[in-house]
Amino acid sequence: MSNLQHHRLRAFVGALAALLDTKPPEQRVLQEGSELLKHLIRHDDWLAEPFAQPDPQRYQQYLLYADAQQRFSVVSFVWGAGQSTPVHDHRVWGLIGMLRGAEVAQHFRRDEQGALLPEGEPVRLNAGDVEAVSPEVGDIHRVSNAFADRPSISIHVYGGNIGAVKRAVYDEDGSEKPFISGYNNAFLPNIWDLSHG
Repeated sequence: MSNLQHHRLRAFVGALAALLDTKPPEQRVLQEGSELLKHLIRHDDWLAEPFAQPDPQRYQQYLLYADAQQRFSVVSFVWGAGQSTPVHDHRVWGLIGMLRGAEVAQHFRRDEQGALLPEGEPVRLNAGDVEAVSPEVGDIHRVSNAFADRPSISIHVYGGNIGAVKRAVYDEDGSEKPFISGYNNAFLPNIWDLSHG
């Protein structure tokens, strides 16, 4: 564990907190936060194994950090082979950075009757890519592991404690089913211990 580069996540959460301290508009959060996240995921040497474990039944969401004021949370999203989400929203801003493998996101929009229609072509995120979501720029999508034979991992940053946000999954007709995602881990990684250099 001591050889993991915890300073990368520590620096990321510090820089993002400093950005949010300035109370910037969301567009600036998404723009500058994307650059910070790109810098974090440029290296794949800092995520501890307990927070990178797939599950054969469903994708896993491991909380890596939660801001004390609940302004943001950082989650490792671990896909088993061939796994996907239902169509869902977030209701807060979010940044998705691909750390390992790849994922495919299909965005949706409502038609005049309120049904959901695919919006644009599916977007593939490869390692190093970052995408933004929010009610302002497009918030409803379905995401899948791009690989049917191996796991993928993305790092998600949300503008709140996403494990406590009331949001929704959607049927094709646009009807909503409320849910709160929660997290799959009971303990956080210790990124603060500097005794090992």
